[in-house]
Amino acid sequence: MADIYKAATSDEWFYPADGYILSETDDKGIILYANELFCEIAGYTQNELIGEPHNIVRHNDMPRIAFKGLWDDLQTKGFWTGFVKNRRKDNGYYWVYATALRKVHEDGHITYLSIRVAPNRNDVAACETLYAQLREQE
Repeated sequence: MADIYKAATSDEWFYPADGYILSETDDKGIILYANELFCEIAGYTQNELIGEPHNIVRHNDMPRIAFKGLWDDLQTKGFWTGFVKNRRKDNGYYWVYATALRKVHEDGHITYLSIRVAPNRNDVAACETLYAQLREQE
């Protein structure tokens, strides 16, 4: 098990800076693979994640436009990188710096790989401000 912990003064959870949260989804966003750190930080077992929509960890604080940008970039560029606030099963949250990649398989089907690491706290502070502004515009 990774060294994850909850902040003393909030519902935010943290994970090791050298840890990688990995997942793969199908072209509809259904989770096909979730590594151990993803399960631990999200508070779900692997059986609870596999087969579920990846938005099971979508936090309500995330502006819709951020996910529109993610999907637009995946379709046009084949990748996306950005900061995401995710929701845990217990309604806590954790931040990630994510890179998502479109993978076209030999038979033509598409999956999406997501690699996430712990973000810099200054970037999280900037994102909280920006995302609040974007939510106000929705």
